[in-house]
Amino acid sequence: MKLQDLGYNDIHEVYRKSNNLNDYTIGRIIAEHKERYIVRTENKELEAEITGNLRFSASSREDFPAVGDWVALTVYEPEFCIIHKIFPRFSIISRQDISRSSEIQIIATNVDFAFLVQAVDRDFNINRLERYLTICYSAKVKPIIVLTKTDLINVETILKIKDTINQRIQDIPVIAISNTTHEGVNELTQLIEKGKTYCILGSSGVGKSSLTNNLKGENIMQTNTISTSTNKGRHVTTHRELIILENGGILIDNPGMREVGVTDVSEGLAMTFDSIYEYAIKCKYKDCTHTNEKNCAVIQAVKDGLIDKNSYANYLKMNKEKEFFESSVAERRKKDKEFGKMLKNYNKNRTNY
Repeated sequence: MKLQDLGYNDIHEVYRKSNNLNDYTIGRIIAEHKERYIVRTENKELEAEITGNLRFSASSREDFPAVGDWVALTVYEPEFCIIHKIFPRFSIISRQDISRSSEIQIIATNVDFAFLVQAVDRDFNINRLERYLTICYSAKVKPIIVLTKTDLINVETILKIKDTINQRIQDIPVIAISNTTHEGVNELTQLIEKGKTYCILGSSGVGKSSLTNNLKGENIMQTNTISTSTNKGRHVTTHRELIILENGGILIDNPGMREVGVTDVSEGLAMTFDSIYEYAIKCKYKDCTHTNEKNCAVIQAVKDGLIDKNSYANYLKMNKEKEFFESSVAERRKKDKEFGKMLKNYNKNRTNY
């Protein structure tokens, strides 16, 4: 296997040479689990850890390696290596960390396209779809909507779902497939380009692992069924994995996400809710929140039926999340700065004694 088969290109090579990394082995992280990594090089797969310096200099979780990253490493044993440097990322798909509101959790890096997967029998949720779109647009990743489990409903219902999507989301490919009958899988496969990286985003139980198996052409991922008592999917993929497909595409399979908190997604919101932003520039006040102001063009457009009221409500909710995240980050930075000053003064006083 060549590095190019993993997505390596001229930009990576220029960075390698300009940063004097010629003496290091280059690889791409294909799996991650609790700060232990699997790296694929030209020759083999290796277990990996990061250097103490990388760990010490990391100021947040974003500074640690993630699936999709290109890294410079040193091989110390036949199956083990140490990661010394992470190459610059051209895209980062992330969400708000569930446990820490001011932290970002990276889902995947260096992704070109994202399959936004929803099951049409139970999981379909247009609001969640807009949430995934916003995350993709913010990361400059091209989205492709994939509707699964079409064998469980009739054609009329599928058409109604597609119509619902088209009313609120335009210019995005929508592919309906069945992982059981394989209907639509070939249509999706034809969209995959050699050397490009794709990731799968969706809730548990929507058929992501089955989709991965169908795209790969063999059963490489464990699959499971929906819990009939809770109507929720069971987590099958427990960590992120990068898979090379037969047609040369590169696929990142992610664990199911029940919560997708947004972070700094201003650009993504503007692209997902472009109709709202088109009316926003007509508002009387530049700092209009589009919630209760007089002469708000957005509110008026909603009343006139020019903006979908449900899409408008979803926008307000996501924008509020974005503002909360930004305020949480600002507060954390303020506390870090104050702690730094306190530590500096403490060390200064110790020196004086």
